[in-house]
Amino acid sequence: MHYLYGFKKNIRRLVATFDSEPQLRAYVGWATLQDFGNQRGKYEQGSALASHDAWEQSTDPLTDEDATAVVHNPSPSML
Repeated sequence: MHYLYGFKKNIRRLVATFDSEPQLRAYVGWATLQDFGNQRGKYEQGSALASHDAWEQSTDPLTDEDATAVVHNPSPSML
């Protein structure tokens, strides 16, 4: 499992999970409207990263959040 975290005001929050890193990377690429470097940017409204300032990925949970409570393998067609 691959975990996608969003940051807002330096607070990390689990926003989505993916079966593979290529799926996660493709989703982040689609969701990114403006890339400010260092995984910071402006993200598509309606995406899992909307209203966040940056993102981070991990193959291990980084928080105690319930992974089943977030969207799994989101895609642009889910909007």
